[in-house]
Amino acid sequence: MAMDTADAELLADFVIESQEGLANIEQQMLAIEAGGDEGEPELVNAVFRTMHTIKGTAGFLGLDRIGSLAHGLEEVLDAMRNRQLATSSELVTTILSAADCMKGLIDAVETSNEAEIGDYVAALQSHKVEARGASTGAAAANAADARHAAGRTEQLAEPAPASSASEAVREFLIECYENLDRMEHELIELEQNPTSDPLLRGIFRTMHTIKGGAGFLGLGELEKLAHVAENLLSELRDGTRTLAAATTSALLAAVGKCREGLALVETNHSDRGLDVEGVVRQLILAGGDAAPSEKPVEPPPPHKTAPHDQPAAPAAGHESTTVDKHAPPAGESTIRVDVGLLDKLMTRVGELVLARNQIVQYTSRLEDAAFVSTAQRLNLITTELQESVMKTRMQPIGNVWTKFPRVVRDLAAQLGKQVRIEMEGKETELDKTIVEAIKDPLTHLVRNSIDHGIEPPTVRAQKGKPVEGRLLLRAYHEGGQVNIEITDDGAGLNLDRIRQKAVERGLISTEQAARLSDRDAAQLIFAPGFSTAETVTSVSGRGVGMDVVKTNIERIGGAIDVRSVSDAGATVRIKIPLTLAIIPALVVTNDGDRYAIPQVSLLELVRLEGADAKRNIEFVHGAPVYRLRGKLLPLVYLSERLGLTRPADAADDVVNIVVLRANDRQFGLVVDKVNDTEEIVVKPLSHQLKGLSEFAGATIMGDGAIALILDVMGLAVAAGLAGEMREQTLAAGRADDGKTNARRETLLVVDLGDTRRFALPTSMISRLERVARSDIEQADGREVIQYRGDIMPLVRLSSVFGGAARDNRPSDDIQVVVYADQNDRFGLVVDRIIDIVETDSGASSGKPADDNLLGTLVIQQRVTDVVDLRRLARHSRSNKAGASPT
Repeated sequence: MAMDTADAELLADFVIESQEGLANIEQQMLAIEAGGDEGEPELVNAVFRTMHTIKGTAGFLGLDRIGSLAHGLEEVLDAMRNRQLATSSELVTTILSAADCMKGLIDAVETSNEAEIGDYVAALQSHKVEARGASTGAAAANAADARHAAGRTEQLAEPAPASSASEAVREFLIECYENLDRMEHELIELEQNPTSDPLLRGIFRTMHTIKGGAGFLGLGELEKLAHVAENLLSELRDGTRTLAAATTSALLAAVGKCREGLALVETNHSDRGLDVEGVVRQLILAGGDAAPSEKPVEPPPPHKTAPHDQPAAPAAGHESTTVDKHAPPAGESTIRVDVGLLDKLMTRVGELVLARNQIVQYTSRLEDAAFVSTAQRLNLITTELQESVMKTRMQPIGNVWTKFPRVVRDLAAQLGKQVRIEMEGKETELDKTIVEAIKDPLTHLVRNSIDHGIEPPTVRAQKGKPVEGRLLLRAYHEGGQVNIEITDDGAGLNLDRIRQKAVERGLISTEQAARLSDRDAAQLIFAPGFSTAETVTSVSGRGVGMDVVKTNIERIGGAIDVRSVSDAGATVRIKIPLTLAIIPALVVTNDGDRYAIPQVSLLELVRLEGADAKRNIEFVHGAPVYRLRGKLLPLVYLSERLGLTRPADAADDVVNIVVLRANDRQFGLVVDKVNDTEEIVVKPLSHQLKGLSEFAGATIMGDGAIALILDVMGLAVAAGLAGEMREQTLAAGRADDGKTNARRETLLVVDLGDTRRFALPTSMISRLERVARSDIEQADGREVIQYRGDIMPLVRLSSVFGGAARDNRPSDDIQVVVYADQNDRFGLVVDRIIDIVETDSGASSGKPADDNLLGTLVIQQRVTDVVDLRRLARHSRSNKAGASPT
């Protein structure tokens, strides 16, 4: 068929299916190369089938160049299958180069017949003439001639495992069910408009596809029926026969018989027992041809292979494959949905989440029980719908990694290195928008590891390393984010060289380079224009790669870090969100405006009141810091960063600190008020605001107001926390820490309802629980509760130290501090939990008289006894609740 008359839809189908088939060839050929002559024969068969399919359909569409190149590849692959050609790196390189050329031809299919492919075909032919031995080649040629004479090129493929056959049958069934449903409607339409060329072509393609797939799978009866129907449709399409009522009836009968055959295949993996003779005769009579006995049904010619005839293997030899009798029909269990439709659905769900938030916020002010119940139900359904739609957008990261073995192989060969790539966590899923965004950054990082990281074989041998380098790609979920690591066992980063180059390029001064820590020196590779390469090559040296990588990763809310060990290799770690569409966030208020902080960056919240708000904020080199558990935490005031003025009524005796993480470094963001967590729908900023690094986007709150989403990394950079000032701050903090850290600890302060206070070391506390009094039971003469599938004894602090805690409060609950250490666990009943404080443990008054105490401290201007929880634990198993463990 000439290309200018080819149906546009068929051409589009060919392009899509060919691209899908070619996408796996790199992986398959690299696996074949790794296996050598004793490699995986089914992989060679799979590549052969892909080329066979492309060749047949290209010939059908008049795509001569594509067909010729596919034919050359098919011949070489056939020689490999027949053991005429030994697998070698040169052979695999030739095949991959030809496959790359074919991808280009298919991408520009309209002009493919004008392309030059002579060099690729000649290279393939040069390998073809290397067949092993004349006798083997002659025998293979005779066998091939016999197969072509029989007209069954499908038999070239060797049987694949039962699992592959089962999957092939399932794909065939799904496609056929869809096609037959469409064909039935088209036949009815065709009867009303018998001269419609698009309808005739569509119906012909459907029957052509069924015939090709059935023949490939060894479904002889279905193939015979489809072939006769295809002959009739071909005459209608070519105009040699006109459509009559008997013709339509015969074709509709063929559709019904095909469905019957598909149901039989779905149950038995075979069409044995399908009686097609009646319908075949009806089709032949409708076409006015001779009886079937006078004109035997011929199988499809080799050059008319259907674009869909690429299932893995014939099913005839696998009748014993297990079939789920209760599973829904294949055509009913799968549906193809356009990606654009899924994106629109995601957008609508985002709007639904916003509406849900508004209703939930409104509900909190109502006392209408029926409305509240309905709103709760809406909240639950919306959450489930959101999760389901998100799953449709999730893709395994392995989809990105499939091209890296080829990248590693080609680049290693170009640089004269030996590199083995390993992958872990290919099944790790993330949003498709994230998948698309990280393709290029990951490719550059892989190339960079091979070029700069892994040494040549001779150098590795001198160092006592294996001559073959190792490149590991690892992905995993952690803390609501996806972590991706690219690790090599090469030379690592030359930090001295990096400092020198940074000074030469004017990125930092000599004094700054001397003060720069190793970690910050490693971060210089992400600076714009930075490169340690001596010469510019096709791989590196221009200084634009790592800067672009960092920019692209941070653009999607991610962070990148690099760790290096000299002569042991380097690891680049990327942290990215699972999705960019709907995220949980902490909503804060500052200067009367609300802001959203992505929860993936949130570590904890700290509230300072009264005198603590002024006393605990310190200044180091003019920068505000807060000592959090013995370590200095740099502070950023949101009002100052945004250039705002605090309102006159802002409370000076309360400081709210949101502790955030930016690129594995912590800082505290001081805000006026912390509201609540909420799921927000991320909206991009307009182009006028994109230059503001402090903001990552915007969202619509439950009351319809707009809130800006803070960019945590952007705030840290804008505040100078990643630069020299922060390094000086932390250096001062470390010097101070060296004097005080060893003597400070965190304590939980409680009381018994009287004037006495007690402190409990938080390092020994598992949880704080509120327990209903009705849940307390008696066992073996002591109080116990059922706790997390176990029986936990209770010890009343008032019983240990005398006196009685107030028990006449209106509350029905009691406060329980859960102690857990190895096999010991008990609940300490206290009257009230006052605070968690950090204090100097060296200020004890000396050895206490009571063995149940560790000492006595002054905490918050009050004398406080420190309880020995380990001693209480030793006696909790044997002592009764009312006894003091002395």
